[in-house]
Amino acid sequence: MNTTRLPVSVAAAAAAPRWRTVASVFKMRIGVLIMLTALAGLAISPAPAPAPWQVLLMALAVLVASASAGAFNQFVEAGSDRLMKRTRGRAFASGALHAGPGWMALIVALLALAVGATWLAINGVAATFLFLGAFTYAVVYTLALKRRTWLNIVFGGLSGSFAVLTGAAAADPAIGTLPMLLALVLFLWTPPHFWSLAIANRDDYAAAGVPMLPVVMGVPRAARIVHANTVLLVAASLLPALFGAGPAYLVAALLGGAHFLRHTRRLARDPQRAHAMRAFFASMVQLAVLVAGVAVDAALR
Repeated sequence: MNTTRLPVSVAAAAAAPRWRTVASVFKMRIGVLIMLTALAGLAISPAPAPAPWQVLLMALAVLVASASAGAFNQFVEAGSDRLMKRTRGRAFASGALHAGPGWMALIVALLALAVGATWLAINGVAATFLFLGAFTYAVVYTLALKRRTWLNIVFGGLSGSFAVLTGAAAADPAIGTLPMLLALVLFLWTPPHFWSLAIANRDDYAAAGVPMLPVVMGVPRAARIVHANTVLLVAASLLPALFGAGPAYLVAALLGGAHFLRHTRRLARDPQRAHAMRAFFASMVQLAVLVAGVAVDAALR
């Protein structure tokens, strides 16, 4: 009788329904968030929106491209994912799915389908930004930088900015000021968002040999950097209001920014795991509120 006991996360992954295991590979929750930022880029553009079917196609293309990049990340990171408590239950890391060549073919095919459909049905500029978003996350962040420098997520954060620009280019290939500023906000949002999570899981990253900010600089200093970056982020998030974004956006930027700042200030003063997780979730609230503000202003125009 085999008495070997698997870690709870690995055992849970093995017992999950097959469809759920397969779906988990594509990081759909992150994909939906990326899709919403692309729709925000479209909504904040002063240009007229394309036809409803083109908007739907663009949104689905962003979701599929993000899913492709997320699956690639799990495919190549299976070995290091096994070393981290937070990720050892992922499908490839746990062995619930075999990371064979068929998966890589599917990953490439999904990205090609998303980019090709965007190019044919919308325009080449939107398709280029869509490709750059997936490429940045999959190749620049995952392959080139993640194990080499603590700046990995700074450059990896460009993937969210490219999603905003994809949406904006669907309305007008000549990207205007407002979408560019919203892309800047997404670029500045990613580091304090992810570094908050990295502080909470600092030991995991150290065990896996990943040089995230708190591993390289220590938790107290990393917490102060997170707060300083959040101050910069909140200041940048107010800029669109100076260039024509509506009143709902301004209210959203003020309320969401204050909420995020409150939690990062607490983290900087007392860098405990619980405060890091609260800061991480506060960053999600801030982004959701910003996107909602953009949507309200677009509906009122």
